[in-house]
Amino acid sequence: MRAHYFQHVPFEGLGAMEDWLSERGWEIFCTRFFAGESPPPVDEVDFLIAMGGPMSINDEAALPWLVTEKQFIRAYLATGRPMLGVCLGAQLMAGALGARVAPQAEREIGWLPIQGVANGGDVFAFPPEVTVFHWHGEAFDLPAGSVLLARSEGCAHQAFQIGERAIGLQFHLETTSASACALCENCRDELTPGPWVQSEQTILDAPKETYAANHQLLDALLTYLTR
Repeated sequence: MRAHYFQHVPFEGLGAMEDWLSERGWEIFCTRFFAGESPPPVDEVDFLIAMGGPMSINDEAALPWLVTEKQFIRAYLATGRPMLGVCLGAQLMAGALGARVAPQAEREIGWLPIQGVANGGDVFAFPPEVTVFHWHGEAFDLPAGSVLLARSEGCAHQAFQIGERAIGLQFHLETTSASACALCENCRDELTPGPWVQSEQTILDAPKETYAANHQLLDALLTYLTR
C-alpha cells in the first residue's frame, strides 16, 4: 500500500503520521511542491495526505503548482480512496471542490480547544471537546455535500468529511515537539497578539500528555480512514 503526501514547505512534514504509517507497513512517497516536483499518476496513490504551509490556496499567480495540486486532489477524491488534508491541505481540499477559502478576522495559533459536532451515520466522531494544535490565518467554507465534524470559538469550520474516507482538518493532530519548534522558528512573525494566539513559550511548554492525547486521536482518525 502506497501513502503519498504533498509537502509545501520543508518544515511541515508528516510529524507523528510518519511512524504510524511505517509501523503498519505503508510505503511512503512525497511530492515536494516547493522543490518543483510533480505528483504521480492518481492511480499510484492508495492514501493521500496533503500537509500544511504558510501560503494561501489563492496564491496561484505566485505559486502555479497550486493549480496542479487542486486538479490532482479533485481527481483523487473522485476515486473514493482515503485522503486526509491538514490545515492548508484541508483548505486545498475545500477549494478543489469549489468552496471558498479566505482570511479569518483573527488568527488561531496554539493549543486551543475544538468541539466535536454530533452527526448520525458513518462519519468520524470527534470528542465533545479536545485541545489540539492550531496555526492558521485562513479558513474554509464547507464544500457541497460535506459534513461538519468540528468547530471552535475562533473558527466555525474546523473539520469536515466528504464521502466515507476523506477528511479535512484545520488543525494539526500530527504535531510533535520538533514540528512545533519548527513552526515557531519559521513563522514567528505570525505570533502577534490576538484572542486566539498563544505566545511561543506557551506553545512550546505544552506537556507530553497533550501531545499524547492528540496522537491517540490521530491514531483513531487514521485507522478510520484506512479501514
